[in-house]
Amino acid sequence: MAHAPRLELRQSQSLVMTQQLQQSIKLLQMNAMELRGFVENMLEDNPFLAPDERPPEDSIEQRLKEDTAQEELFTPEEWGDGEFRDGSELRTHMVARGSDGEALEAQEAKAELPSLREHLLQQLFLQETDPVLRRIGMYLIDLVDEGGYIKEDMAALAEMLGVERGQVEQAVGILQTFDPTGVCARSVEECLALQLKERDRLDPAMQTLLKHLHLLANGNMEALKKHCGVDAEDLKQMVAELRSLNPKPGLQFNHEVSQAVEPDVTVKRDASGGWHVELNASALPRVLVNRRYHASIASKSQGQDRKYMTEKIQEASWLVKALDQRAHTILKVATEIVAQQDSFFRMGIHHLKPLTLKDIARETGFHESTVSRVTSGKYLISPRGTYELKYFFTSGLAHGAGGEDVSSQTVKHLIRELIEKETHVLSDDDLAEAL
Repeated sequence: MAHAPRLELRQSQSLVMTQQLQQSIKLLQMNAMELRGFVENMLEDNPFLAPDERPPEDSIEQRLKEDTAQEELFTPEEWGDGEFRDGSELRTHMVARGSDGEALEAQEAKAELPSLREHLLQQLFLQETDPVLRRIGMYLIDLVDEGGYIKEDMAALAEMLGVERGQVEQAVGILQTFDPTGVCARSVEECLALQLKERDRLDPAMQTLLKHLHLLANGNMEALKKHCGVDAEDLKQMVAELRSLNPKPGLQFNHEVSQAVEPDVTVKRDASGGWHVELNASALPRVLVNRRYHASIASKSQGQDRKYMTEKIQEASWLVKALDQRAHTILKVATEIVAQQDSFFRMGIHHLKPLTLKDIARETGFHESTVSRVTSGKYLISPRGTYELKYFFTSGLAHGAGGEDVSSQTVKHLIRELIEKETHVLSDDDLAEAL
């Protein structure tokens, strides 16, 4: 039977991330320095945005109180899991605690910056329970170079570990879901593809572009247009998006050049003996929509000018809402972390509790991916010192005496103390007995 070509219409549903939603997610991931640079660029580019020069305290409090009156930034249709949808008023939160703890003396403390290896291992132990995949994952993490790549041959690794190649590939796939996006790739093409996939931009044209990066390096745009099946304008946008990606995601964990950490959240004792958790005003760029200027010229504009102004006023309104929503999310997550780790803030590292992203997600109503983005690159300053929010997420180790699980960070700290105090070399058995 002969087959003739024919046209066929099909309907399907898929989740499409709007450009503003992608930008909002990107905002949430930014640290204080990156956010400041982003907002400065927006101020230069958008005539309807102006710096908010009100006193920081007044500005933040007023904006937080007005939060519930604003339109929700993320609709239920855009986020099926309900993240970013809490409509409660954003105010400074108070975390109650007992009054029997001793007062903590404020101290200068260096932020504990994890290495890339520590960051990946922490995620592995939090997310993977299969012992074989966990063992393979631990070995692979030791092979990750400073740029975030795994360059060893998969077949050789499988033979050396005595496992199937498919298991090694599966473990690599698990590691590639970790933060930072693009980590544990085996090539630049794969690294960029992972980042584009997270943005929902890994379409066939972009996949083709990634396969022909050598043409891009040589500036052969005509050949690229032909291969990708796009025009010059589309190719220009695709290349611009590629250049916004990070080809070496692991380098952000290279802490050899020490940078001053600007805390996003401050934790202080309050008069009742609890914890007062608030946002650091200096780490929050503040902007206003200049509606008066827009109104003065809108009636005189036509055609493309009117379209341009509409886009820019919408962009300005979005940025104000997005910054507020980002602040709301950081504060809510940080407040819950402080509540969960109350014993740590009162009594120190020996009292750090096992805590997972899922625990905080359950209590705040956010998705785990949101909690992960919020806690990456965001810092908290307290009487105990300055810590990245991710520091407080640790796996639990079973207590030998049958008590509550103990944080792995606590155990590592205890081992470090024992080694520093040892008068003779302690064996592993000696350390285990001492613990």
